[in-house]
Amino acid sequence: MILGADKDSFLWWAWVEDHYDDIWAATVEHLQLTAIAIGVGIALSVPLAAVALRFRRTYGPIAGVAGILYAIPSLALFAILFPITGLTVLTAEIGLVGYTLLILIRNIVAGVEGVPAAVKEAADGMGYRPLRRFLTVDLRLATPAIIAGVRIASVTTVGLVTVTFVIGFGGYGGLINDGLSRNFNTPVVVGAGLSILLALAIDLILIIFERVMTPWNRVAR
Repeated sequence: MILGADKDSFLWWAWVEDHYDDIWAATVEHLQLTAIAIGVGIALSVPLAAVALRFRRTYGPIAGVAGILYAIPSLALFAILFPITGLTVLTAEIGLVGYTLLILIRNIVAGVEGVPAAVKEAADGMGYRPLRRFLTVDLRLATPAIIAGVRIASVTTVGLVTVTFVIGFGGYGGLINDGLSRNFNTPVVVGAGLSILLALAIDLILIIFERVMTPWNRVAR
């Protein structure tokens, strides 16, 4: 059977041409859900990591709570949140943000701890207060480790966004679910393929961003 010849074939191109608007809407939704989750995840992880670094006894409980959130299956978490927040973007984002925290907090803490002690002492000697040093020196030098965490969290989130179709969102997950429910290959292939391409594109952008933000690494190489 020729590829794209009819609905029963692997990919029916006529469907793709007729549903550009739906595919674009799914793309925008997928990007929005992913961007919000990563942005909020970073905004929460930086202060939590700062607290864990300043008060070492808090690292265990902070990482423990983040680990519990990470361990809850996504469908179960959405089921728990549904009676409280309903079929809303908030429900989707609470779950998505929760899965980023453990990855981001661990990488931020590991990155800051990897900053040479001599650099920290030099900053202290120049009159940097702890908060200023953390924001302008420690985080700056910890950029490679932090971006590595952001890359992992971003790729993971792109995949998890597809699961939010169960509460009425999902981006490309909506296309995949539509195809599976109708035993129709084309939306499944399009949704899965674009999800993979989106994850790869975000990962590549972050790699380039890291190279721009860490010129000292290029000099060292």
